[in-house]
Amino acid sequence: MASSYSFDVVSEINMQEVDNAINQALKEIKQRYDFKGTKTEITLLKDEVKLISDDEFKLDTVIDILKGKFIKRGVSSKALEVGKIDSGSLGTAKVTCKLIKGISTEKAKAMVADIKASKIKVQPQIMDDQLRISGKNKDDLQETMQLLKSKDYGIDVQFTNYR
Repeated sequence: MASSYSFDVVSEINMQEVDNAINQALKEIKQRYDFKGTKTEITLLKDEVKLISDDEFKLDTVIDILKGKFIKRGVSSKALEVGKIDSGSLGTAKVTCKLIKGISTEKAKAMVADIKASKIKVQPQIMDDQLRISGKNKDDLQETMQLLKSKDYGIDVQFTNYR
């Protein structure tokens, strides 16, 4: 029997599902009556999604449609960080949304602080864009998972590599 158990806390995105969600959103926008004759685009780049529409109201609607499709495809809407809306020429509006992958150092430090404040007997360790939690007792690891699920860090967290 192992003397120490561990798991990793990660924030990952399935890019194939992101692509599927974008394609479904585009299909819905083409079919909607309120978007007939408008110039609305959704473009997936490496780590961001660019949205363009005729005005800010339509752009907000596109963002809502996209977030809904993300949720239907099993991708958390927290994975999409909407930037500042820019009003372009001829009344168009555009925005760049970042896809959040990995856990930033600040959020990892906040998670470590919460774990240490809870007095659970585990050792958190920050490793690049993930967090490794190790401990001698499986119940303590389960309790740590529940603690991290109950807090909102602004990102979607998954637990992997449980041993």
